[in-house]
Amino acid sequence: MLRIAVQSKGRLFEDTMRLLNEADIKIGSGKRTLLVQASNFPLEVLYLRDDDIPQNVATGIADIGVVGENEYVERDEDAEVICRLGFSRCRLSLAIPKSVEYNGPSWFNGKKIATSYPNILRKYLDDNGISAEIHVITGSVEICPGIGLADAIFDIVSSGSTLISNNLREVERVMDSEALLIACKGMDKDKKALLDEMMFRFEAVRNAEDKKYIRMNVPNNRIDEIISVLPGLKSPTIIPLADKDWCSVHTVLGEKRFWEIIGKLKELGAQGILVTPIEKMIL
Repeated sequence: MLRIAVQSKGRLFEDTMRLLNEADIKIGSGKRTLLVQASNFPLEVLYLRDDDIPQNVATGIADIGVVGENEYVERDEDAEVICRLGFSRCRLSLAIPKSVEYNGPSWFNGKKIATSYPNILRKYLDDNGISAEIHVITGSVEICPGIGLADAIFDIVSSGSTLISNNLREVERVMDSEALLIACKGMDKDKKALLDEMMFRFEAVRNAEDKKYIRMNVPNNRIDEIISVLPGLKSPTIIPLADKDWCSVHTVLGEKRFWEIIGKLKELGAQGILVTPIEKMIL
């Protein structure tokens, strides 16, 4: 049985549960207890606070865990990073009141900065030769300048709306963060095999993200031109049709250039273009 530590609530919890579900690992959706077993995979989920996950994985209480990179770096526990998961992205930034004039990082010299991430902040200050007082706080860091508790804050920024609502502005982006899958070192071979199976499923889900399966009817005399604009994983599949002057071309397109490429295909004579979302893709 493999045990995974997961944040008990919030965006990281939601994104992790979505990934497990897409990998066909079923976790009960009823009232959560601390430890829940999957119904169709040898996995149990341990729900924890996000800042407790690195230590619980490093000490072997959980075999693996999904944690924000910000917490992993801040806690500095001896756990191995297996992969970046690509979701729950945010950043750690320094922010100051909107009304204050800012002239660069030296502004923070002699200032008091409120944060829940003192280790990351201290490294940034030391690396930039800044002498500032760090005020460690949990909870609503962003209110500190408004009540006179600090001159600035160092905190997670996602959309930036929380800063705006507290009359703050982001002035220095210190690090980017996303969800990481981490593991306890020295895992036995049976658990390693389960982890490999889970990673295989995760990769199939991630490979399919923002991908579309495209089928279209193409005149035979335009095949080479059409193939030249297709950025598929490999050569597209070409299937003859009953009409000997036409064929069917199948390929995969990414969301980023989808409409640009579809427009070119239409200009080159492609017809009956059918677009299908991809649930899983095994490379």
